[in-house]
Amino acid sequence: MNNQALTRYVASFVDELVRVGVTEAVVSPGSRSTPMAILMAEHPDMKVTINIDERSSAFYALGVAKATKKPVAILCTSGTAAANYFPAIVEAYYSRVPLIVLTADRPHELRDVGAPQAINQNQLYGNHAKWFVEMALPEESEQMLSYVRTMAGRAAGTALSAPAGPVHLNFPFREPLVPNLGLENLWGTNEYLRKNVNVVVGKPKMGEEQAQYISDLVSSKKKGIIVCGSHYEEEFGYAVANLAEKLQFPVLADPLSQLRSGEHPKSYIVDGYDAFLRGEEFRDVFSPDIIIRFGAMPVSKALLQYIQKHKNTPQIIVDGDGGWRDPTLSATDMVYCDEIEFCDAIVSRTEKRKGSSWVNDWININNLVKENVNKVHKEETLCEGKVFTELQEILPAGSTLFVGNSMPIRDLDTFFLNNEKSIHVLGNRGANGIDGLVSTAMGISSQNEHTVLVIGDLSLYHDLNGLLAAKHHHLNITIVLINNDGGGIFSFLPQSQEEKHFETLFGTPIGLNYEHAVNMYGGKFTSIKDWTEFRHAITSSFEEKGLHVVEVKTDRHENVMIHRKMWNNVSQEISEALKRNQ
Repeated sequence: MNNQALTRYVASFVDELVRVGVTEAVVSPGSRSTPMAILMAEHPDMKVTINIDERSSAFYALGVAKATKKPVAILCTSGTAAANYFPAIVEAYYSRVPLIVLTADRPHELRDVGAPQAINQNQLYGNHAKWFVEMALPEESEQMLSYVRTMAGRAAGTALSAPAGPVHLNFPFREPLVPNLGLENLWGTNEYLRKNVNVVVGKPKMGEEQAQYISDLVSSKKKGIIVCGSHYEEEFGYAVANLAEKLQFPVLADPLSQLRSGEHPKSYIVDGYDAFLRGEEFRDVFSPDIIIRFGAMPVSKALLQYIQKHKNTPQIIVDGDGGWRDPTLSATDMVYCDEIEFCDAIVSRTEKRKGSSWVNDWININNLVKENVNKVHKEETLCEGKVFTELQEILPAGSTLFVGNSMPIRDLDTFFLNNEKSIHVLGNRGANGIDGLVSTAMGISSQNEHTVLVIGDLSLYHDLNGLLAAKHHHLNITIVLINNDGGGIFSFLPQSQEEKHFETLFGTPIGLNYEHAVNMYGGKFTSIKDWTEFRHAITSSFEEKGLHVVEVKTDRHENVMIHRKMWNNVSQEISEALKRNQ
């Protein structure tokens, strides 16, 4: 292959990525990806982060993209390296995170003939990539340089277009693979750049007729609820608060909605619903006549069951990305409209209501429940729920809290309550897996100061390789390791009644001392004995650079008892409150 042609072609692609705003690339070492890797590193406006393990690399990029809300490129060599990207691509697809997946490949004559490190990479990620293109072999004709730049712009635009997600470009390269960095005018001329395409991504809006129809529907109902799942627009809190006040509807806010923390009004935000929606009595008495939903379905299974119980209630799902988020199969109106614009449209067309006993009852019940939830803060034993009440007090304003799946995200839902600190709360809730959580948090920490990851011991084990990023890239991150020596969430499920096989199949204790792993990666490990030590360890970690792992050892059985005691107390108090109101 003409080395100059390879260089011009790949340089044009990299330069166009930068021109359209893709300035972060996470690269895993390999031979076949050499031309792209070197030219990414050479470009003055491209930041390249090296991550050796491809699975970790892709999740790290996912974290960077979550934090920046911009597409991030990931690059690897051919073969199983590309296959190791798959878990993160699945998560990116379902959580709507823009990634540009670049896989190097053997040229066509070396495919399906037994050549080493050659697998079928076409459509490798199936339906989990929004768009796939098998790139042409490098040439330096004007037409081909225009083509490769167009593909770069199109990839960024497609990754960002609603709903956002991963795109996959497969690059076949022939040897020699080392580009010629001495070529004159390596990145192209300004005259040439003006010929290329920008992809402008907008937001859908409602027309006057549709807005009036929705406003009339909502205005005709008096007992509505607003459900808010995972959402990231900063101004949304103010918009939905205005909507709730105008309609006199409570807002059931998932912790990933960003509504429980911040300076926006919270008078109508209900944060303890997971505890009181477990009771059949409340579900029967508090029957809504309309449901308005924003964002992904919240974490709470009790809320999901509440919506399913009232499946004949009109339900409006608002999705500015034009997706289909209706796991209850009960939507009556799917509205593809910018969420803030939707709130403003309804507010401007609706008469303000006077005080409502409906919303007051929700708020009073919520306050009653929070009194019980807050009792966990008085627990002296090392219990898992108290981790979040402590962090809510300790974390400085503007911190980022990334929470692992299984029990941590559920305890976050129960114990992380309304506050004014503007703590940004994130999680991998696309596919809800426990793989790649450390690496995702590392990517987030590269962008956000005071990043705290709360994770279980099995999840940490699944992604120990992710700790290397902290050592290699001098990241500052605090990891709270909740170590109950196994899969704590299964103790809450029906499987726990099968005592004969429970520990082997579900409890899965692994008995690891994670201090050795943390030391290997150059971090500081602290296993706390009480909550005073916990507060000191977390506070100190913000004052020192590097990786800090704070271990909280808990007992799975005891944790179940604490949760069930709280739920029983909540159920009894709600039952008494309902009787008083009859």
